[in-house]
Amino acid sequence: MITSPSSALRQPARTDLSALRFNQLAVVSVTLLAVILTLPWLTLALGLAMLVGAPAPEVSPMRAAYRVLGPVLGLKPEVVEEDPRAHHFAQGVGGVFLLASALATFTGLSVLGALLGVLVIALAVLNLSKKICVGCLMYFQYRRARYVILKR
Repeated sequence: MITSPSSALRQPARTDLSALRFNQLAVVSVTLLAVILTLPWLTLALGLAMLVGAPAPEVSPMRAAYRVLGPVLGLKPEVVEEDPRAHHFAQGVGGVFLLASALATFTGLSVLGALLGVLVIALAVLNLSKKICVGCLMYFQYRRARYVILKR
């Protein structure tokens, strides 16, 4: 008989808080540069990198950048027992907004593109400064709604 591993044998989900801060700083820096210099290709590249890493963190370009640049910047892993799925969801939401920003700018809607970029910057700064992750809150609301809907 095949059984699933007991909860006692499962490894707890882990999150590297240092990697999250690195990602947020990268998002703020790159998006700010892209908005100020009107470089939609840069916003597009960052958005795609974030979207690749959201469902598949093991191949995330952001994680690869952290592994290379983190030690150079003196960052040390700060691993905690925390489920990373909410952060991955938030990264996907940010990636979608950055793609929308790039698309708006490419199609001549530069003000809309800049506003979407500034929104991503503001939310990343909020997370960095106050530890409020709006994308994570969206994830928890999604999970709650899914539970309520499927429970009936």
